[in-house]
Amino acid sequence: MPEVNGPQRLGGWTRFVTARPRLSLLAALVITALAVLAGSGVADRMGSGGWQAPDAESTYATKALEREFPASQPNLLLLVDSGGASVDDPAVAAEAARLAERLAGEADVVGVRSYWQDKAPALRAEDGKEALIAARIEGDDKASGEVLDRIAPHYRGEHGPVRVSLGGPVAVQHEMQTLIEEDLLRAEMIALPVTLVLLVMVFGSAIAALLPLGVGIVAILGTNAVLRGITEFTDVSVFAQNLTTALGLGLAIDYALFIVRRFREELAAGAPTRTAIGTTLRTAGRTVLFSALTVAVSLAAMLVFPQYFLRSFAYAGIAVVLLAAAAALILLPAALMLLGPRVNSLDLRKLLRRGRAKPQAEAGAGWARFTALVMRRAPVFAVVTSVGLILLGLPFLGVRFGTADDRQLPASSEPHVVQQHLRDGFPGSPGGSLDILAEGGATPAQYAEYRGRLAALPGVLRVDGPVTEGRNAYFSVLGNGEPVGEETQRLVKDLRAESAPFDTSVTGTAAVLVDSKAAIGDRLPWAVGIIAVVTLLLVFLLTGSVLIPVQAVVLNALSLTAMFGAVVWVFQDGHLSGLLAFTSTGDIETTLPVLMFCVAFGLSMDYGVFLLSRIKEEYDRTGDHERAVSFGLRRTGGLITAAAVILAVVMVAIGTSRVTNTKMLGLGIALAVLMDAMVVRSLLVPTVMKLMGRASWWAPAPLRRFHQRFGLTEGEPGRPEAPESIPEQDAEPERVPSGA
Repeated sequence: MPEVNGPQRLGGWTRFVTARPRLSLLAALVITALAVLAGSGVADRMGSGGWQAPDAESTYATKALEREFPASQPNLLLLVDSGGASVDDPAVAAEAARLAERLAGEADVVGVRSYWQDKAPALRAEDGKEALIAARIEGDDKASGEVLDRIAPHYRGEHGPVRVSLGGPVAVQHEMQTLIEEDLLRAEMIALPVTLVLLVMVFGSAIAALLPLGVGIVAILGTNAVLRGITEFTDVSVFAQNLTTALGLGLAIDYALFIVRRFREELAAGAPTRTAIGTTLRTAGRTVLFSALTVAVSLAAMLVFPQYFLRSFAYAGIAVVLLAAAAALILLPAALMLLGPRVNSLDLRKLLRRGRAKPQAEAGAGWARFTALVMRRAPVFAVVTSVGLILLGLPFLGVRFGTADDRQLPASSEPHVVQQHLRDGFPGSPGGSLDILAEGGATPAQYAEYRGRLAALPGVLRVDGPVTEGRNAYFSVLGNGEPVGEETQRLVKDLRAESAPFDTSVTGTAAVLVDSKAAIGDRLPWAVGIIAVVTLLLVFLLTGSVLIPVQAVVLNALSLTAMFGAVVWVFQDGHLSGLLAFTSTGDIETTLPVLMFCVAFGLSMDYGVFLLSRIKEEYDRTGDHERAVSFGLRRTGGLITAAAVILAVVMVAIGTSRVTNTKMLGLGIALAVLMDAMVVRSLLVPTVMKLMGRASWWAPAPLRRFHQRFGLTEGEPGRPEAPESIPEQDAEPERVPSGA
């Protein structure tokens, strides 16, 4: 948007969005309706996996084994409970054989194998009361889920002397996808009314409170349509829908709060509606654009990772951020143009209080006094706050990475129950073996010699195979360690280092984890570098300072320590597992910390841009550094706190999910958002800027000239400050308690 000289002149963007507001809103309504149609059924086209690196050795071996030896990679398990009798009882064996034969005749089901065929010990419980029928359903997540829906009712439940329960990876993934869809709907039903109440408390006006919700709904529905289109070209994780809802509501509310608040401020200063919109777009609108770019960059960094689980969040996040910003900068001004001063209508707080509200000057004075106290004791607050945040993050030093499994599901879920029976009662453990694909052909003697060397490796309990098919074969290696423990991960590396007269590829749960950790480790520096460099550049363009961008990046990272510490203390170590209703696996899924870092860092920068823009505006106007910091916190402290509380409500609603990873994502980011708004923005930013003084604004001469030419600022130098006392209906969000 071009710079406009003087508050009375209107830029081209203002003229564009206010010229035909009714037509703009009608067009938005039509586009949103089309988005609803385009995005319908998007969840059915999404997958529930995506944690594996597609170019990894384990991924190649898994696909090859699925193709050549489907019985080696069963994804459907029928747990046959003999009801107290022995699984070798003739009546039990006859019924189990009938079920296995019937299952083998189902379309798209291959590789059926049961305990009663060859009496394999691994398929029989140690107490002799349960045994397994294993099979593989062919097709991708969607196709295999449809087959499971079709056949499950015919096998689940009582069959003469036996009772059958269904488990295995395909059942786990299908159950997870179903629960996520149901939980997401419930989260929306929780978040929307609570958010509306909070917005009414912030704005007072019911009309003003509805505007952010409208922007959020447009962003969410639009993103669902975008994701539906992306599923035509690549895999997308069903988990990404949770981020769509959270960011769609959260960022739309942030942006609308900032724009509506500034618009009401300009109206209170006596500006006509169109002029107020013009000033709002040149100031708050520019900040919203900057904020959207910083959040989008943080989310886009996940595109460097090969796992489609992470890439899906980038697709959803970038789309919802840009759509939320577009709605805030196009549709919201059109609505404000039609409403004008009526944006302050329907003050519902009058029904809940007696007397008059405190004027904004008194509300802002609380933040002014608080900021003055913090800055007077800047060294103390800086040290105590920093040390406290670091201590909260210390549990993350003990993080252990693992893979997602059935324990993501509720303890009462059928696939979880089946897998738990396998862990507790069957020899070995589900997913504990490592499979080695041997390609190129070999003689029986060469296979035997290779098998002997495998059996001699440290940590190997048993080697089965080879099972041959043409020129290919596979071996199954059972280690004596935990399925994804350090000992089993070392065994993966030992197996891959073992030479053979044919080509070998190792897969299995531990091999997938080793490859996933390697893929993330290789690309993590690139992701962090992209976020850091682009963030530094954007904050420099906003402030013209070299030191403030560095401060912003460091403080943002510090604000995430509590989140990471809590993730390990709660979800890995199992504290509060009863209260939060989840099963601790003793580790954290490898991709989750990366996802949470990118999302939480972007949201922290969102609030950081809001605060820094107002500080810079006042500094440009007065040249008084401490006054600028106090002004910025007074004008945005309550706004940022209110926005953070509302976003935290949305994330906590997401965190009520019955799937552990979704619960971890929602609750962890809610904690990070609150810590950033109530601790970092309220305590650390003013203390650090006080300690740095006017040096905060330093930049070498070449960069100062660069900023003068290309930098973007929110304020209009020399413009008088808006009056501190405004009518009751225009009272600002600073009245919302900060909790600081």
